[in-house]
Amino acid sequence: MVLEPELVQRVLRVALGTGGRLAEVFAEDRTTTSLRLDDGRVEEVVAGRDRGAGVRVFHGDTQAYAHTNRMDEAALVRAAEAAASAAGTRTGSVRVVDLAGASSTGDVPDPITHPVPEPADGVARDRKVAWLREADDAARAVAPTVRQVAVAYFDTRQRVLIADSDGSWVEEDRPRIRLFVSVVAGRDGVMQTGSHGPASMGGTELFQRHPPAATAERAARQAVTMLDGIPAPAAEMAVVIGPGGGGVLFHEACGHGLEADHIQKDASVFAGRLGDRLASPLVNGVDDGTVPGAWGSLAVDDEGAPTHRTVLFEEGVLVSYLYDRLRAEHDGVPTTGNGRRQSHAHLPIPRMTNSYILAGDADPEGVIADTPRGLYARTLGGGQVNPANGDFVFGVAEGYLIEDGRITSPVRGANLIGNGPAILAAIDAVATDFETWDGVCGKEGQGVPVGAGSPTIRIARMTVGGTDA
Repeated sequence: MVLEPELVQRVLRVALGTGGRLAEVFAEDRTTTSLRLDDGRVEEVVAGRDRGAGVRVFHGDTQAYAHTNRMDEAALVRAAEAAASAAGTRTGSVRVVDLAGASSTGDVPDPITHPVPEPADGVARDRKVAWLREADDAARAVAPTVRQVAVAYFDTRQRVLIADSDGSWVEEDRPRIRLFVSVVAGRDGVMQTGSHGPASMGGTELFQRHPPAATAERAARQAVTMLDGIPAPAAEMAVVIGPGGGGVLFHEACGHGLEADHIQKDASVFAGRLGDRLASPLVNGVDDGTVPGAWGSLAVDDEGAPTHRTVLFEEGVLVSYLYDRLRAEHDGVPTTGNGRRQSHAHLPIPRMTNSYILAGDADPEGVIADTPRGLYARTLGGGQVNPANGDFVFGVAEGYLIEDGRITSPVRGANLIGNGPAILAAIDAVATDFETWDGVCGKEGQGVPVGAGSPTIRIARMTVGGTDA
């Protein structure tokens, strides 16, 4: 148990002392291990523990928040007093529901746990170092042109408690693990990079599905292959995005614009468009925090609301936005369980969990074969998106020409330039080969684990920026 119910009740009572309508305590106890290997040497081994809590008070349509990295009663009460003072000045009756509920034994619900065959926090550090070395050896074995290899391992166990003055009490034990490999290949003064980083909500069973050597080989082959790349063409053409990559595009170019804070500030191209067909009828898009073992999954969000499989696009029609508690109350709708925060030091805001374009029925090889000329974007790199109008630019980390229905020469320096709704509308093929991508999404200074996914998709026509006219 992260905090005792009696202590939480006292803190909530203080938080409502100036007349707030609702008070909430978010507490966490997080342990983390990270290791990094650079050029064959273990450069970093860090293990730590972070504990703390935040108190939020709702007063009318506003909220106030204060946090502390101490878990004793005095520190929690001071945080509650600070949040109460910031929230309002009207004193009155204070009502806090008994957090022990109606149970005669006074028990609170058991913490929500996730099945973990082999928890990472029970694995010896030497074994974790061996995974780093396995990845390093595998990457270097791909080709003599591999110049640099960096391998990062990360595991964490976050135990959270969210309780509020209406009587809600929920705890969740969240284990996560990731291995990320970055490779630099070089030849004749040309340098190229490749990376790959599978992750999961779970333990070291991740490496049964994604062995460290296989992760490293994929990163290294990307870097080595791109050494043979020719300058990317600059033109409008068909673009086929490989499995997983379309999910990244969906997340960045569209998903952020569906988060309700952007909608309510009228800072999204999707504002006021519910019920409109904005995408191709082939597009079915969801945000799903319930996927077992997925990197972005949670049983409850960071406000204690159950996560959902929220349908965003159904056969191209926009059917939902993503809500936290505050924005859902504003719109008079239920929360979708997307209130997320980086830690106890942050307020929750609407955030994606696992955002997917669902698989269609096209044959992935057939999608390529039916494309006379175009670009095959196997892996996307970084990019910039403006949620207000949907315009974006994305780099292509691994790309190839499509000529006469075949994938041919690798290309370097390609960028995808477009507009989120316009690109969704231009999708004319959705294949069966669904894959996921795992990453950390940044928004308003907060980073949270997210998943993205898609099958191979084809965009009939979009602008490709390159250096070869």
